[in-house]
Amino acid sequence: MLSSDHSDLPRFTRAERWAHRATGLLMGVCLVTAAVLYVGPLSVLVGRRDLIVGSHVAAGILLPVPMLVAWLSPAFRADVRELNRFVVVDRQWLAALRPHRRRPPDLAVGKFNAGQKIFAAFTVGAILVMFGTGLIMRYAQGWPVSLRTGATFVHDWLSFAVLVALTGHLWLALNDPIARLGMKTGRVPLGWATAEHPGWARAHPDALAGPATGRAAGSSHEPAQGAVHRRGEH
Repeated sequence: MLSSDHSDLPRFTRAERWAHRATGLLMGVCLVTAAVLYVGPLSVLVGRRDLIVGSHVAAGILLPVPMLVAWLSPAFRADVRELNRFVVVDRQWLAALRPHRRRPPDLAVGKFNAGQKIFAAFTVGAILVMFGTGLIMRYAQGWPVSLRTGATFVHDWLSFAVLVALTGHLWLALNDPIARLGMKTGRVPLGWATAEHPGWARAHPDALAGPATGRAAGSSHEPAQGAVHRRGEH
């Protein structure tokens, strides 16, 4: 992998990072309070049921807000369009996850890989469904019994699915410190970008401008194209 001590790329804006953190915090409050309400021993241990219920409802109602606010950011909207686009490279990336299959080194993965796109779609869909079913459960008066029962069933089981998905998301994040750095600072090393998201790295304006700038200033930076070739040395 290309050493990138002096070269990095902007990956996420402040608005995108704020939306990610706020959504994660609200989702965490929803899951923790749900566990206290759902698991009998925890409910007895914590007590204060009215406070827990109020916190759960408030966090659930606020859950869509960070993304709605971030929608004002052009960069956020551009990333949503990218996440919404499932292309041939994404299918190839998924195929490489099969046993005894390796990802081709020249696979031009964009800013987000197929796994990230699937997780993003699941998360947004889950938030909308949990929001709707939660409102039916909280304000049950006037709804038919069958609808209230169905909403409770969907809300409870989808909560377990969200917990499993978020656990996997956190596990992957803990095993990729550079990806965490990108969400923390908004920037990632050029070498990591070239190895993990080469299609995005090669097309990034900063990567394209970097080699010319370095040559003009007599810099020792290697061009971004060199990063692609050097991946084959490892």
